[in-house]
Amino acid sequence: LPPYEMLPPSMNRDELSRSTTVLIEEERPPPRDHLVWSLCTTLYGNVFCLGLLATVFSIKSRDRKVLHDHSGALSYGSTAKCLNITALVINIFLIITTIIVLLVIIG
Repeated sequence: LPPYEMLPPSMNRDELSRSTTVLIEEERPPPRDHLVWSLCTTLYGNVFCLGLLATVFSIKSRDRKVLHDHSGALSYGSTAKCLNITALVINIFLIITTIIVLLVIIG
């Protein structure tokens, strides 16, 4: 019964059932922000400014992690990871293309 309602005269306060609810949150690992990878992509392979965008999303992910926004941090971190992978694939493609062009010109 809520505390502001009077108990019926036939009921004693000690006869009421008492319960306690304890909510336990599952410990989740913090989401990855890929900041170091984004910085390396920015410095060494900034194709189409994808490394810079990845760095921005990594910083946003880190900010969301500090604010305990797990889903926001996960989303920004995932976007940074995709941008880093895209920049890496484009860089590898450009390096292979450059090597092939040089071999054709020399040979």
